[in-house]
Order: sequence, then structure tokens, then C-alpha cells
Amino acid sequence: MISKFLDPKNDIAFKKIFGTEKNKDILIHFLNDMLTFREKSPIQDVTFLKTNQDPEVAARKTSIVDILCRDEKGNQYIVEMQVAKERGFEKRALYYASRAYSTQMVEGGKYEDLKEVIFLAITDFVMFSNRKAYKSEHVILDKETYEHHLKDFSFTFFELPKFHKEINDLKNVEEKWLYFFKHADETSEEDLNKIIGQDEIIERAYEELNRFSWNEIELRTYDQAIKYEWVHNAQMDQKYDEGLAKGREKGREEGRHDRNIEIAKALHAQGVSLAVISTATSLSEEEIKKLLS
Repeated sequence: MISKFLDPKNDIAFKKIFGTEKNKDILIHFLNDMLTFREKSPIQDVTFLKTNQDPEVAARKTSIVDILCRDEKGNQYIVEMQVAKERGFEKRALYYASRAYSTQMVEGGKYEDLKEVIFLAITDFVMFSNRKAYKSEHVILDKETYEHHLKDFSFTFFELPKFHKEINDLKNVEEKWLYFFKHADETSEEDLNKIIGQDEIIERAYEELNRFSWNEIELRTYDQAIKYEWVHNAQMDQKYDEGLAKGREKGREEGRHDRNIEIAKALHAQGVSLAVISTATSLSEEEIKKLLS
């Protein structure tokens, strides 16, 4: 049976829900629900910015974020949905945030006018294996006093594999959002009523995932994003297998080389000539001389 709801972790679905002017209020609601604000002041409005932070490297897809926006105070928000585990993702988060921060400075600008950059990511893999909690918040603190003087950067990560609550256990809107990301594409109409409760924004987010409200082109693009992810994962698996095979072969070669060295030393101790040792071990006479010097 085909599920009524699509997967919000899909790149196309994610941007349709959170990255369009039509659904700007959903994004605002989501940010206010998921972030801890220093001044306890929720976002009132956002303006979408170009997600390509650096045209020179756009072709390499190294500085393109999912959603980049600015609130009414000038603070910038980067929102990422990361499905595939990627080496150095936390460094990429730092890079994105630093780029968003530095590009605020225009000619004649003042450093004191720079605004905060807040990075929020939902990951479908474990980032911090030493932490049990699914949510982690990172800021810059003084190592001795833990005072928070450098306040313009903050990073919030939600690790979906660590979130295990069922529908009847959901206690707040943050948990509803995480359940939404993890289980939307397997949610039934009966379950939906339990999840939504009085939250109209959560309901609208589900409505945006209703496959029967998507046109043919949107569904085709959605499917292409899935296929791209499959191909990407298959390519990564192939590279891993090839790397593993090369590693094993290299290990075998190094093992053979080490054994040959030991044999060469043993034969030399017995007075065997270099020519015979070379034949027996496949080591050149020059290599043997260096080993024995």
C-alpha cells in the first residue's frame, strides 16, 4: 500500500515544506520550536537568502546550504537536513556558519554590526557517539569560567537515530517534529490525529507531504532525488569496498615484505650469498645490503 505522506528527509520535500515563501510561517514555527534563544525572544519574521554562499565553488557543491534566512533583527539561520553520513559534516557546519558571518561585512561596514549565525541540522545518522541525547547545542564558552562572551555562533544538532519515542509518548512540539522527520512517510490517518493535537502548523507540514496534492512534475523530481541518493550511496559503498580490498592487498604485501626481510636476515646469518638471498626473497641485492648495513 502506498503511503499517503512522503518523506520529509527527501531534499525536495524538505525544501517544499520549509524553504518556500508560501510556507514561511511553518519555518518560523519550526525554528522557534527547536532552538533555544539567548534572549528568549522568538522569531517574528524571516527573509529567505540565496543558499549558494560562494559562486566560485558552487559547481563543486561545497557551499550550498538547504535553507538560509535572516530574521527581523538581522540574525541568520542555516537549516540543514543531512541524510547520508558524511565525513567532516561538523566541519562543514562550521564552514557554512563562518561564510554566512563573513559575507555580512560589506565595504565600509563595522565589525560591531555583525549579527548572529545560528546553525540547525537534522541528521539521519549518529554524529556524537559518546552522547545519548538526541539534541545537542554548541556555543563558544570560556574554558575556565564557562562564561559566554563570544555569542555570535551557535549550533544545534538533532540526531534522529537517537530518537525512539512512539506516538503516545510525544510530550511536546519538539518531539512531534522529530517524529515527523523520522516517521511521516509511514504515518496513518488515525495516527495523524494523535500527533497533531491542537498544533495547526504540524498539521500543515503533514499536508505539504500529502502525495495526492503534488503534481506529476513535483513527484517526478521527488523520485529523482531518491534515485540520486541511491546512486550516491551505491557509489560510496563501491568506494568503500574498493578501499577495503586495496587495504587488504596492501596489508598482505607488507606482510610478505616483512617476512622476506626476516628470511633475508636469517639466510645472511648462515653465510648464504646475496645472489641466493635475492632469489629466495625477491628482494634486490641493493635492498638486502641496506637491510644488513
